[in-house]
Amino acid sequence: MMRTLTGEQIEIGMVLPELSISITPTLVVSTAIATMDFTPVHHDVEIARAQGSQDIFLNILTTMGLVERYVTDWAGPEAVIRRINVKLGVPAYAGDLLAFTGAVIARKGEEFTVEVRGKVSLGSHATGSVVLSLPS
Repeated sequence: MMRTLTGEQIEIGMVLPELSISITPTLVVSTAIATMDFTPVHHDVEIARAQGSQDIFLNILTTMGLVERYVTDWAGPEAVIRRINVKLGVPAYAGDLLAFTGAVIARKGEEFTVEVRGKVSLGSHATGSVVLSLPS
């Protein structure tokens, strides 16, 4: 049974467990389609390479969803995401591994801010913060 953390269980500086996700071609294509992003660089290797990419790569909505998943997997199913502020970096290409790390950096009332970084072999793919609240 999944449990949601309480505010008393969270401390500033607390480190979230790492989450690694294999970026398979199926993940790239299926999540692009699920988000209705039919841009060819997310499903056609030849077009992606013709435009200067190594391979097909994750779209922005998928990256944002994975950031949210990372934080809510840690905090629990009753956590509510209030704000996400993420800066994209290098592409997350099919065949790579996306590793998320994070830490709690602030608390303001009942809201907690978690700093998040998603890294691939080329460097930082996504960096930013997620503000969440927990049930009382």
